[in-house]
Amino acid sequence: MTHQGHRERLRARFAAAPSSLADYEILELLLGYVFARRDTKPLAKALLERFLSLRGVLNARPEDLETVAAIGPASGVFLGLIREFTARVAEEPLRQREKLCSAREVAAMARQRLGPMDHEEIWAAFVDNQNRLLCWEQAARGTINSTALHPRSLMERALALKASGLLLVHNHPGGNASPSSQDLDLTERLKNAADTLGIRFLDHLIVTEADGYSILSNSRV
Repeated sequence: MTHQGHRERLRARFAAAPSSLADYEILELLLGYVFARRDTKPLAKALLERFLSLRGVLNARPEDLETVAAIGPASGVFLGLIREFTARVAEEPLRQREKLCSAREVAAMARQRLGPMDHEEIWAAFVDNQNRLLCWEQAARGTINSTALHPRSLMERALALKASGLLLVHNHPGGNASPSSQDLDLTERLKNAADTLGIRFLDHLIVTEADGYSILSNSRV
């Protein structure tokens, strides 16, 4: 088929000089692994027209992807795998039990996973007495406007892990990393609960795709 020859030429160009390919050509090659026998150039262009950028395509919800003609659920799963892959790459320093050195580093890591989301999630990093990661996991998931997290459940998790400290991160889908009154109230309640149990409450960070905020230091990160 004509498109198979085109795809092989595109792969050869990529192997020789990856940065020389246009955005739609990169997406075209990726989609070729989902649609092995289909010309993916029109689909790549349609997705970029709909979602405006590679980031927009990668972060699009499966139901929105399927509004593009013949995209199908397989492509949504494939792009979701790429998102999860890149998030885990960003998290590797934590998962390898390196020390949490600064709020800025943690925010940069968490932004990869949480920044593009269209709903709020809270993630918690539990650490030992040398600030090495014991566990990095989702603590709660909510709507765009609110996320429910009970201090008791978080403290019980910290005790179960024998954690010496914990750090909380959540996202603001609207793009504004400034804390709300609810964020400040939750931070105060969690800090008080942690102090009572002798657990260090290291920080509560808010992230967006392009920004971050540390509530305890009252500063951008």
